[in-house]
Amino acid sequence: MLRSKPKLSFWQILNMNVGFFGIQYSFGLQQSAVTPIYDFLGASPDQIPILHLAGPVTGLLVQPVIGALSDKTWHPKLGRRKPYFLIGAILCSLALIAFPFSSSLWMAAGLLWILDAGNNTAMEPYRALIADSLNEDQRPLGFQMQSFFTGLGQVLANLSLFVFPLIIVGTTGSLPNWVYASFFLGAFCSIASILWSNSKTKEIPPTKEELEALKAEKNGVFEPLLEIVSAIKDMPKVMWQLALVYLFQWYALFCYWQNSSKSVALSVWNATPDNKELYSEAVGWTGLVNGWYNVVTFLVAFALVGFAKRFSAKRVHAFCLILAAIGFLAFPHIENKNLLFFAITGFGIGWASMMGIPYLMVVSDIPKERYGVYMGIINMMIVIPMIFQTVSFGYILKHFLNNDPRHAITFAGILLIVASVLTLLMKTKNKEVEEVTS
Repeated sequence: MLRSKPKLSFWQILNMNVGFFGIQYSFGLQQSAVTPIYDFLGASPDQIPILHLAGPVTGLLVQPVIGALSDKTWHPKLGRRKPYFLIGAILCSLALIAFPFSSSLWMAAGLLWILDAGNNTAMEPYRALIADSLNEDQRPLGFQMQSFFTGLGQVLANLSLFVFPLIIVGTTGSLPNWVYASFFLGAFCSIASILWSNSKTKEIPPTKEELEALKAEKNGVFEPLLEIVSAIKDMPKVMWQLALVYLFQWYALFCYWQNSSKSVALSVWNATPDNKELYSEAVGWTGLVNGWYNVVTFLVAFALVGFAKRFSAKRVHAFCLILAAIGFLAFPHIENKNLLFFAITGFGIGWASMMGIPYLMVVSDIPKERYGVYMGIINMMIVIPMIFQTVSFGYILKHFLNNDPRHAITFAGILLIVASVLTLLMKTKNKEVEEVTS
């Protein structure tokens, strides 16, 4: 017999998810600042994808394992998921503090591995916490609250890339001084937001029977890996369908994040990274543009909850992907820097959906005792396309797209259209409302 979960207030759900703000601030810096740092350190365009391999590989390795471990964890004071939030936040903060001191390309790449390991350690249990703590009718709000904080965290991260270069000039070591300010602020946000959520959130303790079952579980070194293999073998069909959507969706997003600054530099300033002054200006403006799409994300996140209940999650997600695709197709052809905000608005709506709506499509098909491991497997569906992108796109960019970042973003738009069609073809079995209701 399933236990009923207490109905939480809006503010309780908000406090629960504040830590997601710090995770996404850090992720926002990864999206918008790491590629320019690589450029400042002398990376060639076709090297950029492989230098971003850290993110998807650590996600592939870390999130499913952390998910499996957190499913089997219970600490009387810290709970099930919160210990992993804390460990991840500490790793993130340390990596963010060290990152601006990178003196070489490979030092920066190594720190990115640590940073992403920390982000992934903290992020996966957050998805499972929503499934653990909220009843079915409150889960849409819980997941979209994470979209809200995704938008807020990334908007402030990108805003720092615009504001700090205006007020903090000069260079220390190999990098501009504004890099230090942005990353130090990110380190503070990462640890402070997690500590806030940990102090304000109480996890639902296991029953006596569940606790005895946890204690009886095997705890061998390979047990988490065996649990992941078992979960994949038993995975609901709808998750395999989502994996195909994610293949195109996340390949496209990596293409955008890796190439947005260089695309803006070429289309608006007619500049390359060799012109550090103009390129820094383009990076700052791209940070502002990327900040705007995250503003859009947190403005529309809660509205998508209502649309998902009214029209079905898959229809909403497919529509949002089309809006994002239109934005990407327009983006590289814009020469007026102010018009970039209009193009990227579509991606902001799409990003809000990507951060929450797909979880609504599958969560009802997942057994509650496996929330952690399956949320980790969903992340595997995200990072495998990213790995594929990092090892394949350098070749595609060089030999088919003329090493032109503008063509890369056009390519991303086409992939999102494919992802939208595949979303509509999904056969969901959860309790979505498939037709408009009065």
